[in-house]
Amino acid sequence: MADAQVQIKKTVTENDVVLFMKGTKSMPQCGFSSRVAGVLNFMGVEFSDVNVLADENIRQGIKDYSDWPTIPQLYVKGEFVGGCDIITEMTLSGELDTLFAENGITYDKDAAEKIREANA
Repeated sequence: MADAQVQIKKTVTENDVVLFMKGTKSMPQCGFSSRVAGVLNFMGVEFSDVNVLADENIRQGIKDYSDWPTIPQLYVKGEFVGGCDIITEMTLSGELDTLFAENGITYDKDAAEKIREANA
């Protein structure tokens, strides 16, 4: 398990945006992972995806690392942001835009607005 923690820390610190998810960004394997990956993809955010189904140690390890019980988990600049519900709320409120802007993460503001319009 210690190896998983080291690997997770390395992944979240070496990549600006990381999504620990079930499946991959091109082939999500659960609805919640699909929703968060879909938001990031639609907003044009470059992100690394980690398929927790591929490694049981990472699957449990990420829950221990963040002290958060569910997958997916989004990290921006090494900080845990949240799971599906939190990311959905942040997207709709515009907080996610702010978080990306403050951290120098490139995203498509028009796409973010389209998501909000579609969910208004």
